[in-house]
Amino acid sequence: MGRIVFDTATSLNGYIADENNSLAWLFAVDGGEHPDEGLFPSGITVMVEGSTTYEWVLAESDILAHPEKWSEFHGDRPTFVFTSRDLPVPAGADVRFVSGPVVDALPAIREAAGDGDIWVVGGGDLAGQFLDAGALDEIALSVAPVALTGGAPLLPRRVESDRLRLVSAAAVGQFARLVYRVEKQEA
Repeated sequence: MGRIVFDTATSLNGYIADENNSLAWLFAVDGGEHPDEGLFPSGITVMVEGSTTYEWVLAESDILAHPEKWSEFHGDRPTFVFTSRDLPVPAGADVRFVSGPVVDALPAIREAAGDGDIWVVGGGDLAGQFLDAGALDEIALSVAPVALTGGAPLLPRRVESDRLRLVSAAAVGQFARLVYRVEKQEA
């Protein structure tokens, strides 16, 4: 069984999107438009997104009109999207909609991943739900040299220091790459 990883970019002050749900701030950073390979997880066989992230991805690259662009980021990996709404699917994309608690969807997500890792792409609340369910194994952050005045918080819940162990810290271009192992809580 692979790991479940929340891997995302964040501003210095902990936002993953600005007040307008935009990532323009990220793309403006030197290296933000075409990130270094060291800023992405490897061994990923399944991706998981919330509906806001999914809809942003579709709109940002006009993927419904140009479905071939889907594979530029997602490849041919199954992508699970947590939503309570009916959303469009790009032609040829393996998108699987799920709703309800993370724990209810975990068996199908893990089955699709096989021995590979699962990337929780966004958003922060969804990653927090995986954390709350005791299913998140790692948090990897690419911290950009940007401060935002508000927006979508990185992880909208309290997480104490006894839950996270620093695995590595490195400079990758203009980004500080921080990787934390999530310690499992005793039942």
